[in-house]
Amino acid sequence: IWITLRNGKRYMEKAYKLLFNTEESDDLYVYCCGLSQTEPGHSFGPALKPHYMIHYILSGKGSFTIGGQKYPLTEKYGFLIVPDELAYYVADEKDPWTYVWIGFGGNRAKEIVSQLGLSLQQPIFMSDKSKDIYGLVKDMMDHNTFSVEDSLRRNGLLSLFLSVIASGLSVTPRSDSSSDNNYVHKAQAFVRSNYYNPIKVTDIADYVCINRSYLYTLFQENLGISPQQYLSSYRIAKASELLQLTDLPIESISISCGYSDPLVFSKAFKQEKGMSPSKFRKSLPKSGNTAGAEHLKQVEKLIEKHHLDSNDPN
Repeated sequence: IWITLRNGKRYMEKAYKLLFNTEESDDLYVYCCGLSQTEPGHSFGPALKPHYMIHYILSGKGSFTIGGQKYPLTEKYGFLIVPDELAYYVADEKDPWTYVWIGFGGNRAKEIVSQLGLSLQQPIFMSDKSKDIYGLVKDMMDHNTFSVEDSLRRNGLLSLFLSVIASGLSVTPRSDSSSDNNYVHKAQAFVRSNYYNPIKVTDIADYVCINRSYLYTLFQENLGISPQQYLSSYRIAKASELLQLTDLPIESISISCGYSDPLVFSKAFKQEKGMSPSKFRKSLPKSGNTAGAEHLKQVEKLIEKHHLDSNDPN
């Protein structure tokens, strides 16, 4: 049942709230959920909560205060309450808000909240996924028994709820040295694992879940170069190894290092090393490595087989 205000009567708050028994050792679990349609000026706190809570505003206005900061909020905005931190929120006097909320905890709760980019310093987010968020909370509340079936469903819906928030999330991360370094480290790991694919800086930014301009800022602050320069330098370093250790043709090395166009590869290599790939290879002492020759034989066999197969009348 979704409770609404009755004409002619005033209520401090009309809310449908559910509390659930939980196993606090679980990775992620629902502690409570609900919907509130508040009266003008209705407030909560200042008070502490023992678990994370996310409120999402469906309509109306209000303000949220935590960590000494006050945030005026309207529909499509949400706010995070951090465990054991004093929080206070109040509905607008003229246009009071209606919101849904979910309280949750578990061993992975802190990690997931951090991955969303939310924290005590950055507790506010915006999402245009109102319909999806409302539907997930409603589904959760519709399955409100303590049966195994409903318990599993609620916790699954919690993951979907957080996923929907993440997919439509608009958060501007604030500077924090540890989290900044974490973004850079993850970006570097992504490059090391995917340099041979045709990835771009936008792919790196999408992987670490921040926008391209913020990724650029972090790389400049932590490494002194741009993400594009890091990607290019890493590829050229790998190409240099292949030029030195193998007899692979330059076109194969180009493709092996994420360049689909050998001309683009040659230009990037010359910009990094001051000479073309072919001149770089000639400047190296002979290694006698036969890996390239073996590779060429394999390629030739594949081409020959493909040619024979394409001419086979059967």
